[in-house]
Amino acid sequence: MFRCAPQTRILRFKKYKGPAISPIEAHNERTKEQYASNPDIDTSWSRYNPHLVQPQGRYRAETDRMITAAHCRVRKDSVRVVEALVTASPEFFKGKSRSEVKAYFEYALKFLESKQSPDTFLSAVVHMDEKTPHLHLCFVPLTSDGRLSAKEIIGNKKKLVKWQDEFWEHMVKRYPDLERGESASQTGREHIPPRLFKEMTQLTQQKEQLDALLTGINPFNGKSRAAEISKLLDSYIPNVSRMKDQLKKYNVAFTQTMTENKKLRQTNKTLSASLDKAKEGSVLKRLEDAKLRQDYEAALKTLDSIPPEVIRFYENRTQEPAMRHDK
Repeated sequence: MFRCAPQTRILRFKKYKGPAISPIEAHNERTKEQYASNPDIDTSWSRYNPHLVQPQGRYRAETDRMITAAHCRVRKDSVRVVEALVTASPEFFKGKSRSEVKAYFEYALKFLESKQSPDTFLSAVVHMDEKTPHLHLCFVPLTSDGRLSAKEIIGNKKKLVKWQDEFWEHMVKRYPDLERGESASQTGREHIPPRLFKEMTQLTQQKEQLDALLTGINPFNGKSRAAEISKLLDSYIPNVSRMKDQLKKYNVAFTQTMTENKKLRQTNKTLSASLDKAKEGSVLKRLEDAKLRQDYEAALKTLDSIPPEVIRFYENRTQEPAMRHDK
């Protein structure tokens, strides 16, 4: 089977002291006429670079104004501006319109606004004119109590990992295909990979095909449809079994009431699982679990509606063991 390249979200930070602020502004705001040092920039597309936060003045002047207003102590070598760069792997943007790309960065900005006061933002601009779209957000690293401290906001390695974890958790709610792209934090829990959601989507599509074949089945057309249904079950049943194993691997909470390795011909009951409520964990995990459990349960319920004569047809053509569920 063809395996798609992973799609990862990306969040990086850079710190700048006074002298570097103007060059960053020139790049972000496209104030230079030519960019010979960066051949990826196509200036004919620069007019499509939308501002999500419009600068209120020159970066350096606005930085000094905010710092003065905060009455905070500043050293000569203090970090005065932090830049957050947000993007994703190129595969994520393929086929997306400009409005869809902009929506991605608007959603990312909501996360950054939840972590740092928007009052400290200098500018947020999306670059559509480079090879891979990306967002530059520049802000003055002022803490909630008015101190200039990039170290406190961005933190050490442990805090950066927390930033990455929380950013992924935010983005994956709307963009479930995105992978974290970096090691998980020390939470003791392995993130559910987007691959599992894709496999569940494929299982759901098979379920819909099975539902369509089962719709309107009767003694007159049952025999002709039985062959199609039986053929579909050849892949559907192993996929249900494999999904069950994957849900266990990633600790998707459910109560196991399946009888392992029962043959399909031995019972006419459903392939199903009685799903327990999610174990204690993060809100995101409970949402993920609920979605996976709901889809999994729906896939299993479809097998309830298979008529006995179709089951018998399937029994006669296969000796493969399968899981069954006792209600």
